[in-house]
Amino acid sequence: MSKSTLRKRIALTATTALFAGMLSFVATPSASAAAGDTNLKFASGVAGSGLYLATENSTTGASIVDSATLTASTGTTARSLGLLAHNGTTGTAQTATVLAGGGLSLYAETSTNVSFTATGGAFSGLTGTGGAATPSYNQTSTTVFLTNSTAATPVAVRWTAPTTAGTYTVSMYDASATAQNTVALGVGGTLRGGITVSVVATSAGSSYSAPFSACNTRSASQGHGIATGIDTTSAIVNGTTGYIVFDADDAYDQSLDSGAIVVSATGGALISLAANGATAAAGTTSTVVASRAPTNQVVQVNQATANAPLTTTVTVTYNGTTICTKTMTIRGEISKLEIANIGVADVNSANAEIAASSESWIARTLGDTARGGLFSVVARDSAGNAVVTDAGGVFSADSATLTTQVTALSVPLPATSVSSTSATFGIYGIGIWTCGSAAGSSSVKLKWTNTGSGTVVSSDAFTAACADDPSTYTASFDKASYVQGELATLTVQFLDSKGNKANNVGAHGAMTTNNTPMLTAVSSLTPTIANKNGGFRTYTFSVGTSTGITAGSYVASIAYSGLPLGTTQTPSYRVTSATTDVSNAEVLKSIVALIASINKQIAALQKLILQRR
Repeated sequence: MSKSTLRKRIALTATTALFAGMLSFVATPSASAAAGDTNLKFASGVAGSGLYLATENSTTGASIVDSATLTASTGTTARSLGLLAHNGTTGTAQTATVLAGGGLSLYAETSTNVSFTATGGAFSGLTGTGGAATPSYNQTSTTVFLTNSTAATPVAVRWTAPTTAGTYTVSMYDASATAQNTVALGVGGTLRGGITVSVVATSAGSSYSAPFSACNTRSASQGHGIATGIDTTSAIVNGTTGYIVFDADDAYDQSLDSGAIVVSATGGALISLAANGATAAAGTTSTVVASRAPTNQVVQVNQATANAPLTTTVTVTYNGTTICTKTMTIRGEISKLEIANIGVADVNSANAEIAASSESWIARTLGDTARGGLFSVVARDSAGNAVVTDAGGVFSADSATLTTQVTALSVPLPATSVSSTSATFGIYGIGIWTCGSAAGSSSVKLKWTNTGSGTVVSSDAFTAACADDPSTYTASFDKASYVQGELATLTVQFLDSKGNKANNVGAHGAMTTNNTPMLTAVSSLTPTIANKNGGFRTYTFSVGTSTGITAGSYVASIAYSGLPLGTTQTPSYRVTSATTDVSNAEVLKSIVALIASINKQIAALQKLILQRR
């Protein structure tokens, strides 16, 4: 969960005894996350800024109304009693939790008459410095009114909580006219502050509460920020440090007291524990035991063996209760290169001009529309984890495999993420090669040199081919005959000026002539780059049109205006109706054939009779 920066840090020690129907409390004040070791204060002269609650607890056994002088330092001497939690705000949406019979010390700054009212409990000790008259209380002391005649002056009051557990509201109103919020006429005017108070019989604090605690992983580059409960990484780059930050609170979202913290890690990981924001020393063990409060702590995780992959599960316990379990991986150095998605480059070019687009070779084969190139490379450590290639070493060509055909090999777009999800494309590096002046191919290898160890890793050999841009083309359908409702595939083979299959870099342009009778295009006719290895692309058509189909033989007309040397292609095909009905012509033809067959049989029978006479 995301924690408010105004969370209160109050640790309370309370002793409750019942004497003659009265409750007494002994409370130990503690630091507040909202205001350090002091209560919240308002700036002098800022009237109507809200209702303030003293978050420091009394040590005298009674709540304390703020000093009678009520200067700009209002809030310095105010003390509440039995306060367990407060959300740290001063407006109309405050929440607080207090022990039954405890007391809230309240203060504010106002320029008008003021009244306090509650749905239970009782107010007492209302005081102000604005030349105010004696405060007026109703019979149950659930409402109190004070006349104020001086601008921007402080007021302070005590509210004693009921002895019955429940939910109560405490509100402050002000108004320029006395009649608007007097005790006699009821509370009115403008609501300046409101607290929803939960009165409880016993404290539910001092023990770990998962809903109000947070634990998450972070990388070295993200620092040691306060725990948010949202993991920002689970995989760390080789040679760097992983971090787990945690902050454990009680049921009131308050800091827990100091206790036994044990941190253990599997897989031989080396860990250390420090206050969040501090620089933790490098760990030397897989288990750390400490006595401290589990507030904003950081666990540092490192590899036990340099450059070796590590997957570890780190467990954090507080007084025997597990408060956090996180699994993270620190990648090892690269030990394997995987080459895939290999295209065909442009002759007499370094191919560095390949632009990212939805039509690029990499977009069409890998799905990555943000980068352009001729092949992909995934680097892995000895455990098979994907490893980034934008740090930790350098790519280079295996010079022994370069030729006059392929003169250079590089990876200008390295992998930037150790995510194991291929959909992010972060694990893929994108590479290119430089071609000589003629079409052809060479078997080449890519190398990676690990900076830390100096270990050199080589890929398997792969074919790097070169060809010129599309110049001419041929077109053909996958079948000679189709039935209505089938899919027809048109394959267009692009050739360079010398008749070689074209590369996957140069554009052939959109299909500008598409005359395909009785066929309806399903795929787009506007792509501009050959998306198949071999310099061709395919188009899909549905057999039939929105108005039906006329069976027969047809000739298509396919052309690309961007390839003026190409000849318009005219592949032929036949289409038939999917219906099982027999046409009149087919019936007549069958009758004629049947009559001819009968006549032959009659003639043969007559000949046989004459021979027997």
